[in-house]
Amino acid sequence: MKKRLSGELSRRERQIMEALYRCRQATAAGVRAELPDPPGCSAVRTMLQTLAVKGLLTRRREGHRYVYSPAVSHQEAGRSAIRSMLDTYFEGSVGAALRAVLQQERGRLSEAECQRLFEILNGTERGHGP
Repeated sequence: MKKRLSGELSRRERQIMEALYRCRQATAAGVRAELPDPPGCSAVRTMLQTLAVKGLLTRRREGHRYVYSPAVSHQEAGRSAIRSMLDTYFEGSVGAALRAVLQQERGRLSEAECQRLFEILNGTERGHGP
């Protein structure tokens, strides 16, 4: 079964995943404490169970509680979200997406950022960080 990643999650599911990426692991109460305008405890537990069924979280029992952890790396979730965005809004075209981003950000990119993008596009990037 294919895992649904962040590009296909509801707003609240993404918030829960982000909370778990920050905490690395947490109980339902711990996740709830990290959420903006948190829903009730039972709603958080239900969403955690749903995310576990989707294969995005692992859980282990500690006493009377479950401790949840992301089953998918933050980077993998990000790649999946980008793929979903490309497919949904740009017919799978990386070029169309880059044009849209660059047009939106025109004037906000520093000379160094422009140079790095040029190097990436030309395949001449040398050891820059992510």
